[in-house]
Amino acid sequence: MFASQLAPNPPTPARAVVAALLSLLLLASCATAPETGRRQLILMDTAQEAQMGLQTFNKLKQQKPQVTSGKDADMVRRVGRRIAKVAPVEHAQWEFVLFEDDTPNAFALPGGKVGVNTGILKVTQNEAGLATVIGHEIAHVTARHGAERASQTIGLQVLGAIADAALAQGAPGARQGLMQAYGLGAQVGVLLPYSRVHELEADELGMLYMARAGYDPKEAIAFWQRFADYNREEGGGKPPEFLSTHPVDARRIAELKALLPRAEAEYARSSKG
Repeated sequence: MFASQLAPNPPTPARAVVAALLSLLLLASCATAPETGRRQLILMDTAQEAQMGLQTFNKLKQQKPQVTSGKDADMVRRVGRRIAKVAPVEHAQWEFVLFEDDTPNAFALPGGKVGVNTGILKVTQNEAGLATVIGHEIAHVTARHGAERASQTIGLQVLGAIADAALAQGAPGARQGLMQAYGLGAQVGVLLPYSRVHELEADELGMLYMARAGYDPKEAIAFWQRFADYNREEGGGKPPEFLSTHPVDARRIAELKALLPRAEAEYARSSKG
């Protein structure tokens, strides 16, 4: 063969970008989720996460009214501090805020920022019920689910760029159709299932955290049963599980029942301590 035929083709800008993104993914550190040992691909460090969490929480506090005193606000802070003692969050500057919002929701952000809406209290009903919710939300942070989800999205973008580059020489209509199919497949086949994995993992970790903090883990099952009733009464129809970011309530409750013996052992140890 002629030398010119043996020489590799110079990389195009698109190929160079794809190669750089692949290198980033290959160099990214693999993490392990606490307690479960599930392997994770995470592309950001905990200090970045904490800074983003702080910025987001400060914006929320400017936008939403808060309940700063009274028995409910005191309970949120009390339960939050107990869970925080047994939940390892790097760079944590713990803050537990009760927001005046009828939506039954709660959240936790990297850096130890936790928000609880007043609307969830009608479902939690007691301290152990609230511990279920706060434990679940903090578990999302300890397992770094937000960073993992962002990393998955980056990875899918890289694969999409590779697929697009590979199809660039094909017919435009076929290329567009294949890329749309790829996008749907990525959403249903990767991102939604991983979100359900994250929810079940947060259920598991949250139940262990509440038990270690001295709250009866059976209340986690009672809470999710109450929440299932609330969903049926207030939420209306739900999409099938494979198109939902959350597992169906029956599956969630069944998995918690299976975990209960381990959590009760943790609860017994915390009572002795």
